[in-house]
Amino acid sequence: MSGALASLLVAIAAPAKAVEIGPARLWESPEHTRVVFDLSRPGEHKLFTLDDPPRVVIDVRGATLGGNFAAPPAKGLVRNIRTGTPEKGVLRIVIDTSAKTRPRSFLLTPAQNRGHRLVVDLAPIGGNLSAVPRVIKAPPAPIDGGRQVTIAIDAGHGGEDPGAIGPRGTREKDVVLSISRVLAEAIDREPGMRAVLIRDGDYFIPLRQRYQKAREAQADLFLSIHADAIAHGRAAGSSVYMLSTRGASSQAARWLADRENASDLVGGVSLEGKDGTLAAVLLDLSQGATLQASDQVANHVLKSLSRFGRVHKQEVQRANFVVLRAPDVPSILIETAFISNAEEEKRLRDAAHQSKLAAAILDGVRNWFHANPPPGTWIAANRQRPREHIVMRGETLALIAQQHGVSLSRLRAENNIADNAIRPGDVLRVPGS
Repeated sequence: MSGALASLLVAIAAPAKAVEIGPARLWESPEHTRVVFDLSRPGEHKLFTLDDPPRVVIDVRGATLGGNFAAPPAKGLVRNIRTGTPEKGVLRIVIDTSAKTRPRSFLLTPAQNRGHRLVVDLAPIGGNLSAVPRVIKAPPAPIDGGRQVTIAIDAGHGGEDPGAIGPRGTREKDVVLSISRVLAEAIDREPGMRAVLIRDGDYFIPLRQRYQKAREAQADLFLSIHADAIAHGRAAGSSVYMLSTRGASSQAARWLADRENASDLVGGVSLEGKDGTLAAVLLDLSQGATLQASDQVANHVLKSLSRFGRVHKQEVQRANFVVLRAPDVPSILIETAFISNAEEEKRLRDAAHQSKLAAAILDGVRNWFHANPPPGTWIAANRQRPREHIVMRGETLALIAQQHGVSLSRLRAENNIADNAIRPGDVLRVPGS
């Protein structure tokens, strides 16, 4: 027998290396509790539930507990995690829960500094992990002159997904959540506007559920907040993205093929009962208007960011991002900076910088809504009222006048300015359009 053949037979006969179960982590969201177990390699598992008391059981074949295994403190639906060996070659993990749950499990492949993982999502009975989550806040009551416009803010990543990580260890999921909260507070202070946070904690939301949340909240605009990264770490500046035509086409195909969407509203029109051709036409019209609006608001935000600081791309970028695929909600994705750049990472962590960044985004959003107010809104009814503009670095009086669609002479007269001298931080009154 040759040496090569003998080695091959030994390899075949050798038992598979055991799957080691490492530390467990818990992530709590409004819809479910997520349990994540680190694995040394992928393993075969079986999941089922038991009652009295309620618990979820995971049997992993050929597994052993790693030396660093630890059960986390109780959180959400999870009261306790314990282990046992019901039969030879099977490791049993028991999750004691505070209520009956509907569990779902899946494996994650290695990503960034994480290896193989087993994920178990626990939703309370009566909920459904695949269902569209509940509206985050009740629709606002009409205010004097019309309703508020609703802006959905989506902080990217979250939970087990940290996003990009900067040289000093800053996690994208943390800084974008902080920026999103600051932006939401600024929007809520703005007359005629209301913010809805898609993610308001350290947990992950599936990408399609993010824009579904925005639709459920009856959002007029969807903003997805991120921080960019690149290997060499020298790139810098903000970027603004909208959905590519290819992404819109693929989403249209999904909507037309999915029966669950048949009775949904797209652009205010139900597709239920429409034949395939008419449904396709209605969806195409809705998507066309949405993409046009997305393009406009993206350009407004990009211009505002360029006045605030450096931009990485001078034009709005187009990409097939899943979170931008709502067919009837204008949607853009903002890469606030390069977290992989040490200087920009430092600024992203700074509260003052976050406030200025949020103000720049709001400035672009405000300008778009005042130029294109949805019918029936407070902004549509009050366009002719003066409003405020905070001067940013690099802005001129002529540029501000052009930005707000008013003449330079009217802007000077409204603020009693004899010349063009303005300074960053000055608050100008902008006459109504």
